[in-house]
Amino acid sequence: MKLKIIGICGSPREKSNTEFFVQLTLDELKKKGFDTEFITLRNKKVQECSGCYYCANNNECKIKDDFDDIFREMLQADGIILGSPVYHSSITPKLKALLDRAGFLGRWVANDMKEKKQAYDWKGTAFSGKVVSPITVARRAGQNFTFAQLLLWATVNDCIVVGSNYWNVGVAGKGGNVDAHEDTEGIGIMKHLAENMAHVIKQLNK
Repeated sequence: MKLKIIGICGSPREKSNTEFFVQLTLDELKKKGFDTEFITLRNKKVQECSGCYYCANNNECKIKDDFDDIFREMLQADGIILGSPVYHSSITPKLKALLDRAGFLGRWVANDMKEKKQAYDWKGTAFSGKVVSPITVARRAGQNFTFAQLLLWATVNDCIVVGSNYWNVGVAGKGGNVDAHEDTEGIGIMKHLAENMAHVIKQLNK
């Protein structure tokens, strides 16, 4: 069975700059023998987490939308690329909704709720040991905080984070343009990211 890497794109725009960089990285990984899948949230319905704690006792999310299918793909993947454009120094709302619900459900899949006075001895999460890497795209600024949001999600969910020879960021979209193909430095960063992801995942699965 081939090792699988999925790329989740949080951009609401069709053929966006973020999609370009995520797909480019997946294409490089496919050349290296991985099974890859691109998942766009653009046409998906993913409601925000309601904080109901239903998942803590039932091992599933109470909200029924496109989340379940994406969550299943995340669980089955060996590697996950999380891509988002920068919206006011933040990831997009739909990607935030997905990650909030995935992180919360993923924790309770692997752990039991404790009484208020009991301390937690966490046994990992549903994403423990998965290789995760963020990609963010901005016209000019806001990259660092957005990139950090995705890193924080990966680290709190017990994932292994892979980087490149620079932060995995692209610079594109002045005036709304779709021009990521002109960012030659960004393209180089994503290609090296693919090399690093391939190496780490193959080492982990020897």
